[in-house]
Amino acid sequence: MPTVQLTTQKFKEEVFDYTTEKEWNYKGSKPAIIDFYADWCGPCKMVAPILEELSEEYPDIIIYKVDTEAERELSAVFQIRSIPSMLFIPMEKQAMMNSGALPKHVLEDVIKKELLEEVS
Repeated sequence: MPTVQLTTQKFKEEVFDYTTEKEWNYKGSKPAIIDFYADWCGPCKMVAPILEELSEEYPDIIIYKVDTEAERELSAVFQIRSIPSMLFIPMEKQAMMNSGALPKHVLEDVIKKELLEEVS
């Protein structure tokens, strides 16, 4: 499954509606990664093909992409100060935010240990 572009509206519908709920309540049916990026960001461009590969290699997770330039409200809600930033969303635990371009092996580690551990 290729990565999925996420707008603020789509985020509220598919991930979490922060305008109506106070406590984190993930709406998805699979664990997810949300990549907050910008087109002009060099490290974001380095991570993008890795995320595409991971989206093919791990069909049990969804990888979303949020353009921080286009989706300023969403970026503000998550207090995105540096990009790339990634929100890792397991099914049973709290979501975790990480800033910086992570190498593929680290992303795979997080997927296996944090996102898929309760599935396997």
